[in-house]
Amino acid sequence: MTEGHHGKTEFPELRDHLLAHAVRRGDFVLKSGRKSSWFIDAKQTACRPEGMLLVADAVLSVLPEAVTAIGGLTMGADPVAFSVAAIAATRGRPLRSFSVRKEVKDHGPGGRIAGVLGSEDQVVVVEDTTTRGTSLLEAARVVREVGAEPLLLLAIVDRGGTCGALAAGEGIAFRSLVTAHDLGFEADEVATAPNP
Repeated sequence: MTEGHHGKTEFPELRDHLLAHAVRRGDFVLKSGRKSSWFIDAKQTACRPEGMLLVADAVLSVLPEAVTAIGGLTMGADPVAFSVAAIAATRGRPLRSFSVRKEVKDHGPGGRIAGVLGSEDQVVVVEDTTTRGTSLLEAARVVREVGAEPLLLLAIVDRGGTCGALAAGEGIAFRSLVTAHDLGFEADEVATAPNP
């Protein structure tokens, strides 16, 4: 980690909000069992009013024009997808929003999609934070199963630096708004949220 040095980012206000509210330093045991000196909970930015606006401004500035829907795997995608769709609507850019359930629902209409997603939709699949990209890719596969087309995988924070290659393997573009380097960490030091 480079103390006090942050990489140049296209979204410095978003980076600064994440540093102030989402990044924690200390001694943590991660979900993997590995120890780390830091972790990030990007929901601490994505769920605050000023953070929602920063996220929405950044997401809307990088979305392909063809995108008609936004969503991803619950819970990591939900605050991003829903706030971006709501703010986009106030700016004349209607986006349908949805969640991908972790499991198939066994009552009601069933399936893994909750919300609004049709086979005609061109989709941005979002996540608050990604390390390897597996949640983004899982959601993209579910989107494809309903006949919609994932155009872009998008994370607020890319902690690991490997998602781009995985996305390319699936023929989907990947973009993050902020990287571990932007936050002052090396990608190989990147951490997942600690166990509660």
